[in-house]
Amino acid sequence: MEHNDHLLAEARRYGYIQGDQVWLRAFMDLPDRQVGQVKESEEASLQYFAQRFETFRAKVEDLLQKIEESENKGSFLMKALHLKEQVATYDGLGDFESLHRRLSEAEEAIRVTIVRNREKNLATKINLIQEAEALRNSLDWQTAGEQLKEVRQAWIKTGPVEKQLTEDLEGRFHRAVEDFYVKKKEFLAEKKQMVNRVYDKYRDLIHKSEAIQNSEDFEETTKKLKQLQQEWKDVGGTLPRKQANELWTRFRAAHNHFFERLKVHINTRRTEPTPGDDNLTRKRALVAEAEALLNRPMGEAVARAKELQAAWKKVGPVRGEESDRVWEQFILACDKVFEMSALEHFIRKRQSGGNETGSPEEQVNNRIQALRDFIKYDKQEQEVLEENLGKLSSSPSNDAFRTMLQGKIRAFQRKIRTKNDLIELLRKRLPA
Repeated sequence: MEHNDHLLAEARRYGYIQGDQVWLRAFMDLPDRQVGQVKESEEASLQYFAQRFETFRAKVEDLLQKIEESENKGSFLMKALHLKEQVATYDGLGDFESLHRRLSEAEEAIRVTIVRNREKNLATKINLIQEAEALRNSLDWQTAGEQLKEVRQAWIKTGPVEKQLTEDLEGRFHRAVEDFYVKKKEFLAEKKQMVNRVYDKYRDLIHKSEAIQNSEDFEETTKKLKQLQQEWKDVGGTLPRKQANELWTRFRAAHNHFFERLKVHINTRRTEPTPGDDNLTRKRALVAEAEALLNRPMGEAVARAKELQAAWKKVGPVRGEESDRVWEQFILACDKVFEMSALEHFIRKRQSGGNETGSPEEQVNNRIQALRDFIKYDKQEQEVLEENLGKLSSSPSNDAFRTMLQGKIRAFQRKIRTKNDLIELLRKRLPA
């Protein structure tokens, strides 16, 4: 009953009945307005329209509560405006003016929040534009691409800014992103062209090698193939590993085919009585094969170097100063194989059984560093030997010992020279 009495009192305060019509009194700048008809009785009709106002008030209270609790107040602006419009047309009896005031206050608060959020969004978007513009010239495609992806996600999640700024900001941001991807695309196209050029150079060297692998002019062809091996090393540039391996296998096959034929040729000639000059030809052929061994798998190269050394001993003497020169070339070529084999063994041991990691460039640098360390130890050994030689008296009883020390010093000089040559060889494998 109390509730009904309260409704009736509120209805009479804000409305009245005239004839059989229910009227809402004027408020704000709105005139009196008819809200309905008397049905059963005047009291029942007044209570009915007061109850309708309560229903409307509950809607307003519910919206205001949601606005209060929400993080994203801007999303309720249209609902608040819609309810505010209904104040002028809703059929009910009650204090519509206070609801209108409260909705206006809520609307104002929302607009302030929206402005504040848009300022915050503007600061965020300017930061994101600066990040995108800083990344647009990066050449680290992988890392920069991932960072740019994160920046784009952040951009999408950032709310709107003032309308008149939107177009300009969107344009700047998308231009920076677009610039990066255009440059990346151009770089990859250029890289593809470079890979194609490298591939063509290798293929050309393979064709040249295969064209002369059956030549009968052994001495001239040996020189040409050595030249082609040098050109192969000088190509530079990188290819995908599988492709590089396939090309190298073809190139090596042509060279192996020729040198196997050369070996048969030498062995055939060896059984024939030959003058001293022919010994020089045979020794030069052994030098040529020894010098090509570094292009073969290490185990195979070491075994072949030992066979070549045995073959060398069977070739007769060479007259004149050419004898020392050809021996020097041969022994240096064999030394390089043994030193390279020792180096690879050292690198493998250091990996403690695992596969070698790091980029090809790092792998080459590891070998160069190891050779430099070995040279340091060789020099220390050589210095000790030279010191001992210097301390020897010139007595004839020391002659044998002196000769031995001099021989050992020469051996260390040769070791150091060989390692320096290998460093030069490895340096050529580094990208320019």
